Amino acid sequence: MPAERAGRLGVGTIGAGRVGAVLAAALAGAGHALTGIAAVSERSRERAAAMLPAVPVLAVPDIVERSELVLLAVPESELEGLVAGLAEAGVWQPGQLVLHTAARFGTGVLGPAVRAGAIPLAVHPAMSFTGTSIDLARLPGTWFAVTAPAPVLPIGQALVVEMGGEPFVVAEHDRAAYGEAVDTAVAFSNAIVDQASGILEGIGVPRPGAVLASLVRSTVENALARHDAGPLPEGTGTIDEAGIDRPLGGGE
Repeated sequence: MPAERAGRLGVGTIGAGRVGAVLAAALAGAGHALTGIAAVSERSRERAAAMLPAVPVLAVPDIVERSELVLLAVPESELEGLVAGLAEAGVWQPGQLVLHTAARFGTGVLGPAVRAGAIPLAVHPAMSFTGTSIDLARLPGTWFAVTAPAPVLPIGQALVVEMGGEPFVVAEHDRAAYGEAVDTAVAFSNAIVDQASGILEGIGVPRPGAVLASLVRSTVENALARHDAGPLPEGTGTIDEAGIDRPLGGGE
């Protein structure tokens, strides 16, 4: 595996949506080598070209075969079928890291890959993505929920730290509740802003989003501060500190 130093991984990304392209770019910025990205729709191909211009667009099996770390950034509804289908095709490799970004799933959904010898990680960034370089500037300080078997939990934490994020651990049995919390925050935030903006538009106020911006931000910040007491969870340092200091097998 060509690498800048020990511990660098060959990373393949399945899904060039708003999350996948950004996290792949962040991992590349941390020194990992991007082996390829799967992009099906025209929009996803355009995003891949903009965010990852030097990364080849490949078929999913080719990406899995070439990568030490496979990043699954696909819609939650597609994740289970994708993992199972690749297992049936015999593509997963022993020792390979498989990381998905779905909020409501832990590592259980990666069972077919695990039975083939892969190492499961469930890592969700608690952030709304635009799918542009703007997101790279927002990643530092963003909290990532990490779920993994105890022996490999430091690997997931280290990957988050390398992307600039702050890891916190969510137990496997709590992932559904975590996903519900994320969905609630996103849905209500969008609904309230849309409703308030609609009212202002109805009375002829121009640029209602700009008018509401300071009010909404300060209100949300005040509400969040009420639930931000106590010590912060701590992450782990680097990939080398997590114990990955050689190729895991199957990568280039």
